[in-house]
Amino acid sequence: MRRYRHEIDNVRAHLRTLWVVIGIEVATILVLGFCLLRAPDNIVVHIPPDLRSGAAVKPDEPSPANIYSFAFYIFQQLNRWPENGADDYGKAIYSLAPYLTPKYQSELQKEVELKGRRGELINRVRGMQERVGHGYSEMRVDVLGQGTWVVWLDMELHESVKGMAIKRTFIRYPIRVVRYAVDPESNPWRLALDGFSAEGPRRLLPQELNPDAEENSENNEPTN
Repeated sequence: MRRYRHEIDNVRAHLRTLWVVIGIEVATILVLGFCLLRAPDNIVVHIPPDLRSGAAVKPDEPSPANIYSFAFYIFQQLNRWPENGADDYGKAIYSLAPYLTPKYQSELQKEVELKGRRGELINRVRGMQERVGHGYSEMRVDVLGQGTWVVWLDMELHESVKGMAIKRTFIRYPIRVVRYAVDPESNPWRLALDGFSAEGPRRLLPQELNPDAEENSENNEPTN
């Protein structure tokens, strides 16, 4: 009789152990479920364009190369008027609105109105490309603070009216880029152009057109 009672006690002890294990597993599942609920729905990872030497990336931390690529692509599209600047400029601002801060968008709209009143956009075709030999380097991206950068773009600007070339010039644009995650669905980059830095655009000097020339010059001649 004593032997059977000992076996019953062993079974009960084993059951208590199983209940403890089940309790721990349930608690673990609840903690994991809570962590999943708190996790963000979308994580943005910016992959550097050059991975030959490897890269250590963190979520939502763009590298200078990513900042440069973003600024170059959006600014180039903003200044692409394939048929008629009077129509194309406004359309470009509208289509790229998720990638522009409200302040910069307002400045661009005022520029469209001003140039429109002067007749500077009618039948004007514009395009720009990166100056050969003036592509990305670490010197072309300045970090101003947490979530704010200045990108120095050296662009070759082409303009024509009714097939006749009227402008071909080389301009350095200091573009402000800021974190802008107000609409991740429309702006997966979570970045936006915020206009020009205080220096403003200027024409490149003849000596600066050499790829081996200094990247920054003290001449701040403005240009339109």
